[in-house]
Amino acid sequence: MSRLNTVADGMSTLKNAADKGRPECIIEPASKILGSMFRIMQESGYIGGFEYIDDGRGGQFLVHLNGRINRCGAICPRYSVQLDEMEYFEEQFLPGKNFGMLIISTSRGVMSHEQARKDGIGGELLGYVY
Repeated sequence: MSRLNTVADGMSTLKNAADKGRPECIIEPASKILGSMFRIMQESGYIGGFEYIDDGRGGQFLVHLNGRINRCGAICPRYSVQLDEMEYFEEQFLPGKNFGMLIISTSRGVMSHEQARKDGIGGELLGYVY
């Protein structure tokens, strides 16, 4: 299997496992960006937890699902978003106001769009979850 976009592969694996009602899934290869995205999803309650498994190759994430993911995905291409454009992308990728979240890579690290708005900074869109 060709691994061109690890974020897109990881998010689609997560969505497929959530759709099937599985309690956990293994996502490989692991990356720092995926780890940061999972941390934000865990803090928001979309996943139960995750752990890194070193397999001597690319590494893996074991993600514990709690059934709260309706849909998630990567945003390709990674659009640059400024603070005043945030609402436009919320309308594009999220089903309703104050429902779900965008995950953004900023100069201060990976964070949710609410946190980026609170901090007054923009960044690049990585993915969404609701």
